Amino acid sequence: MLQNKKAYLAALLYTCIIGFSFLFVKLSLTVASPLDTLAHRFTISLLVAILLILFKKIRLNITFKDIVVILPIAVLYPALFFSFQVFGLVYTSSSEAGIIQATIPIFTLVLATFFLKEHTTKWQKISIVISVAGVIYIFVMKDLNVEGANIKGVLLILLSALSSAGYNVLARKLTKRYQIFELTFIMTIIGCVVFNSMAITNHITNHTLSRYFLPFTNEKFLVAILYLGILSSLCTSFLSNYALSKIEASKMSVFSNLATLITMIAGVIFLHEKLHYFHVVGAIIIVIGIIGTNFSGNIKNMSHSKVKNNAG
Repeated sequence: MLQNKKAYLAALLYTCIIGFSFLFVKLSLTVASPLDTLAHRFTISLLVAILLILFKKIRLNITFKDIVVILPIAVLYPALFFSFQVFGLVYTSSSEAGIIQATIPIFTLVLATFFLKEHTTKWQKISIVISVAGVIYIFVMKDLNVEGANIKGVLLILLSALSSAGYNVLARKLTKRYQIFELTFIMTIIGCVVFNSMAITNHITNHTLSRYFLPFTNEKFLVAILYLGILSSLCTSFLSNYALSKIEASKMSVFSNLATLITMIAGVIFLHEKLHYFHVVGAIIIVIGIIGTNFSGNIKNMSHSKVKNNAG
């Protein structure tokens, strides 16, 4: 019971960090390109992870065989997830992307049922759909004049959502076999290699390699990239892997919708964006869905145990 409480606390902390990361992403993008931002944030993540190992704060005990086993989840997230997302946003609007990515819990539910044999109640399934509906409602109301969908952009964002769902399922399985930091460390290395390779290739193509580290001379970018690299990449990977080691993938995935809600609240508080009635309505729907997903199964189990006790 205590472990479950810690897992939910980790999931909530993960959600808060992701929710507020949008502010720092916007700040970093005023100075650097999306690819450079991704490259630099995972470079910072890897440097901090290496420092933790060097100062013996965390022990690492993995072989080449272990790396091969862990590699698929690192490829799915962060490599494929962010790659598909970044290029997908080039061809589609943020509203369309938000709606498609809100379906991650549904994809996770399907994959977890098939590959992990996770069993969810009828009410949990309904609650996941309710949570997704809350996010979609907010995005639709926020931008009623959604641009015509570009099939290439939709496909890329859909692949991004599937990558996240695949990570939720694979990580749930591997967290029972490996230490949380081992998984996090390999994920961070892959992210660093993939995004630095993409960013450097882009600079070489455009003959702008000399500007690669130029963003670090900007104080605002430095603050933003430290948040994104240490908290929003390294810490969230650790927190999500920990949560997935204790609670079902379908329950964990629905917290991504709560992150969307926190992002909107942060925008109202720090960017002075307007709060409309549909934000409140959508927020209530999302919270109802999250509560239903994570606790309806527990209520059912409690009622079953009471019946057994009475029968005894």
